Amino acid sequence: MTAITPLETIHKKGIFGDHQKKNSNELIKISEVKNLTIIQLVQYKKAKSEIEKIKIDDLELPIENSISTSNKETRILWNAPRTWLIISTKEKVINSIKESCNIENFAITDISHSRAVIQLNGINSKEVLKKGCPLNFYEFKKNNCAGSVFHGINIVIDCIDDEKEIFNILTLRSFGESCYHHITDASLEFGYIGV
Repeated sequence: MTAITPLETIHKKGIFGDHQKKNSNELIKISEVKNLTIIQLVQYKKAKSEIEKIKIDDLELPIENSISTSNKETRILWNAPRTWLIISTKEKVINSIKESCNIENFAITDISHSRAVIQLNGINSKEVLKKGCPLNFYEFKKNNCAGSVFHGINIVIDCIDDEKEIFNILTLRSFGESCYHHITDASLEFGYIGV
């Protein structure tokens, strides 16, 4: 069986919008991030385990709101009190989670196929996001993350790199197409490359 990604038939490759007379480095790059394992980890209220001692893929769970921790393969996003999203290119990351977080203290849910992940990369990515999201992107830095809305669609924004303006946008699979269209529409003014 072959998995179909949320944007399989929607995402278009090529150059779009106001790209004439612009260097390709000035254009936003929009892509669908595929083949991710996305796990929601929730610590039960009566849990006895200490968060500070837990490591997943050699990463600590962030305990401060709007913070993520990362290495080359895995990102852990603080999602709510005692709740995290673990996003990884490793298929077996769930084994590492189960080793570190026992079922008596944590709920572990694989939500990989229920999310669409869109990446914006390049200058003006913040400008595109500001068109539909109320967050203050002047204060949004590398390894910041936040739940918000984009044109009324619930999203999670994860800042991969604030200097290069690389952001991953996560939304429910059922809203992936609408979110993608809003993002590409907002990018036309600057010109973008579908990668």
